[in-house]
Amino acid sequence: MTNYLGLTEDDGTTQEAVVAKPKVAPVKRPTPTLSVAPQLPIANQSPIQEAAPIDRIVTITPRFYSEARAIGEYYREGNPVIMNLSDMEESERKRLIDFASGLVFGHAGTIERVTSKVFLLSPPNVMVSSEEKTAAANASLFNQS
Repeated sequence: MTNYLGLTEDDGTTQEAVVAKPKVAPVKRPTPTLSVAPQLPIANQSPIQEAAPIDRIVTITPRFYSEARAIGEYYREGNPVIMNLSDMEESERKRLIDFASGLVFGHAGTIERVTSKVFLLSPPNVMVSSEEKTAAANASLFNQS
């Protein structure tokens, strides 16, 4: 060991033990196959999906941020969701708007402000024109009191 480290001089009188290594047959590994990943859509294009019929438009008036899960579940099913945030505190309202923004971004949908505290979450297969938005705003904000 001292010879190996160079601490003493090797006079050739030491014998090194030779350890026989067992022979191992090479393992044949299968060659990996290449697969082509699906092509991602180009910006401003949503993936082609079969348009599901819209059964309903869901209106939710949450009071707490913990009700965000229900909004997400309805939206992921492909339903347009109207969020009326007028009964929420300001801090929780901001958190819910952030949640809804991420939700629609992740599903390539849209979020639009109807009034200062009412938002429309539209899935990618639903198109809302400005005429329909105006009619929806007038119809949903009718004061019945």
